[in-house]
Amino acid sequence: MKKFLLTTAAVLAASGVYAQEITVGAANVSSYLDPGRDHSNVGSQFYYNAFDTLIERDHSKLEPIWRPALATSWALVDDLTMEFKLREGVTFHNGEAMTADDVVFSLNRMYQATFAPYVVRSKDRLGNFAEAVKIDDHTVQIKVERPEPLWETLVSLQQVMIIPEDYTKALSGDPDVAEDGDFEAFSLAPVGTGPYAISEFVPGEKVEYTRFGGFWGDAAPLEKATVIRIPETAGRITALKTGEADIVTNIAPDQLNLINADPNLKTEGSATALFHVMIMNVNHPNLTDPKIRQAMSMSIDRDLLNEALWLGKAIVPSTHTMEEMGALHQPDLTTFEYNPEMARELLAASSYNGEEIVFDAFPVYYTNGVLAAQAIMEMWAEVGINGKLNVTDKWTGNDPEMMSRSWSNPMYFADPFGSFGVMWAPDGPSEGAGRFNTDAEYAEMWERFRFSADVDTRKAAYAQLMDRIKQDPPVLPLYRPFESWGMQESVNWAPLRGHIPYVLDFRAGSISLADS
Repeated sequence: MKKFLLTTAAVLAASGVYAQEITVGAANVSSYLDPGRDHSNVGSQFYYNAFDTLIERDHSKLEPIWRPALATSWALVDDLTMEFKLREGVTFHNGEAMTADDVVFSLNRMYQATFAPYVVRSKDRLGNFAEAVKIDDHTVQIKVERPEPLWETLVSLQQVMIIPEDYTKALSGDPDVAEDGDFEAFSLAPVGTGPYAISEFVPGEKVEYTRFGGFWGDAAPLEKATVIRIPETAGRITALKTGEADIVTNIAPDQLNLINADPNLKTEGSATALFHVMIMNVNHPNLTDPKIRQAMSMSIDRDLLNEALWLGKAIVPSTHTMEEMGALHQPDLTTFEYNPEMARELLAASSYNGEEIVFDAFPVYYTNGVLAAQAIMEMWAEVGINGKLNVTDKWTGNDPEMMSRSWSNPMYFADPFGSFGVMWAPDGPSEGAGRFNTDAEYAEMWERFRFSADVDTRKAAYAQLMDRIKQDPPVLPLYRPFESWGMQESVNWAPLRGHIPYVLDFRAGSISLADS
């Protein structure tokens, strides 16, 4: 009998029938869950398990390898139109069958956005997309305003994940009309087509996934995954050691030994496809002189910050580029550098008269964020900048009184447009917030970079944009932080290189639990 039970258990475990559950202790949990409106570092963790796009990439690889998802095939009809054949038999988590109408609704809620949060996301990355059109029950076309060099990349974005039309419209008001209240309600009761349904959501505190038996693809390997907020690093590590958590997020390098010294625990980490940055308000009266902002940047020893805060594991860039950008990666450019002597000379030649320059920093949102800000104040003082650190929970990036602050610039998709461009395009979020300016020359460079079909033309235009940023800086990428996750020895999981930052990918092939 004992042999029979052990054999049966092994078969059940191998087949995935065994109930397998994990708990994740996360530094932060979103206050809403809607893939269309969200582009935060916190939010990026939560969508890939529960939602799908028409096509997706192989996230285990840096180079873009596109795979069918909710669409089984796609092809250009003409320079401005791509046609998609939809997968049949797809079911939403609420039991509704996915139709071409759902796809058109989901895409046009972003391409033709009227809900204010969607308008922002549509503008900063989907501005070239005109509309989605239903051709028949299994065929949809997407139309763009200009020939699009990044078709697959922009069709696979988180923001265009597919949601159910009828369910969403019925959440508030008139069930035949998509209203703002519907989208607000959806963000608290989200429904997708992914391998896990979101079975419980407590805003800011908890997200619970359960295996969705009706998933169109490979079955979810876990029966349940629960993410709970544990804001303090010490609390997350304690939860891991006591078994309350199976995985914990956002572990700084100097804390890794506390986990790795325990034979029952381990860590996984990577230099994240995201920059921690210092942004500067070019329109603040104290900072309109670009020489002052150049000096602010050149005084910061980013290699020293890396060694002190990240044990040398972070990546300090010479320009705004990442390996994930493939053919557009340009590490040979020198846009940002440490040169304290030049910083002093620039200050002496500038309009600076010792005015206080305030640096705002979030208290806990960014790993090592406040420590970096404190060190930057000392580096500024070394060259003669009178800096003041203001640690605040308030987002001040849209405040005309903001002078400089900590922020992050993630890679929202694998292209310079998907990182630098989302934030610093003409009439983009930074210019719209009043802290950055562009002109006709900048716009012309941007147009060549954004829409040229030739990679070399795009690279040359991007190099020109970087030179403009060097001469009149609104931003300094400090480093790509080395973010780590702690986990039980029995958990086989690691962040995949092809994902955007922080994704908790618990799909088939991405996680497994060893027999206990």
